Amino acid sequence: MQRYARLEQIRRMDPFEDASEIYRLSAAYEFPWDFTRALELALYRTYAVPSIGRLLAETAELTDHTQKRYDDTSLLLDAVVEHGFGSPQGTTAIRRINQMHRGYDITNDDMRYVLCTFVVVPKRWIDAYGWRRFSRHETIASAVHYRTLGRHMGIKDIPGTYEEFADCLDRYEEAHFAWDEGARKVSDATLALMASWYPRPVRPLLRTATLALLDEPLLRAFRYTPPGHGTRAWARRAVRLRGRAVRLLPPRRQPHHARQNWEIKSYPDGYLLDDLGTRPVPGLRGCPVRHLGEPVPE
Repeated sequence: MQRYARLEQIRRMDPFEDASEIYRLSAAYEFPWDFTRALELALYRTYAVPSIGRLLAETAELTDHTQKRYDDTSLLLDAVVEHGFGSPQGTTAIRRINQMHRGYDITNDDMRYVLCTFVVVPKRWIDAYGWRRFSRHETIASAVHYRTLGRHMGIKDIPGTYEEFADCLDRYEEAHFAWDEGARKVSDATLALMASWYPRPVRPLLRTATLALLDEPLLRAFRYTPPGHGTRAWARRAVRLRGRAVRLLPPRRQPHHARQNWEIKSYPDGYLLDDLGTRPVPGLRGCPVRHLGEPVPE
C-alpha cells in the first residue's frame, strides 16, 4: 500500500455525504497521534475562557479526578468517531455528553466555541506538525462531522464551513480569553497529568516543552512565563521532525482509536459507555438547583 493511497481514497469520497467516514479515516489511520495531541490542546484552550475554566474548577472534576475526566472525555468523543452517530455506541455517548452538560448553566456561545476548537485546532496542528497537511476533503468533512455532533447536542447557530468555524474561534478567543484563578488551577492540574505519564526525571522538561507549544494568548490568559525563543524553537522543531519521520513509515493498516491510547488509564478491566462521565448533583460543585418549571437534565 502506497503512503498516500488513503489520501487518494479520501479524495474519491464525498466530503459532505461521507464526512464522518472521512473523519474516521483521518483520525484513526492517518493521524491518530496528532489527533490525540490536537484534541488535548483543543480542550485545554477552552479553560482560558473564564466562564468555562471557572465552572470546571467549581466541579473539581479536572482538579480532583484529572485522569478519569481526561479518559472519559476522550472515550465518549471517540465512540462517536469509531462507531458512528446512528450506532448504539454513538447514541449512548452523545446521551451521556448531553446529560452532563445539561446539569450546568452553560451558554450556547461557550458550547459553540468548544465545538469550534474540535474543528479548528486539529487542522492547525496537523498543518504545522503532521506528516502531511490536512486535505481540503478532510477539512470539509471535519466541519460537517462536528456540525452533526453540534446538532445532536442542541447547539444553536453552528458555523457552516471550516472558515466560519475558524473565524468564530478566533473572535471568541480575542474577546474572552482572560485570567481566572480557578481556570489556572485546572490548567496546572492538566499539565501535571500530562507530565505524570512519563518518568519523573523528565517531567519538568516535558512541562516546559508543552508550554513552548502554546501560543501567546494562552500563556497570557494563564499568566505563565513564556519559554525562551530557543526553547520554543527546539520544542516545535522536535514535533515537526516527528512528523517527517512518520512520513517515511508505511501506512497504518489497522485503525487506532482513543480507547487504545496508553494515556487512558482509568479502566484496566474495561468500561461501559453509559457509566462514563460525571453525574451532576443539584446544589453541589457548580450544578444549580432547578426549580419547578425549569428544564431538567435529560
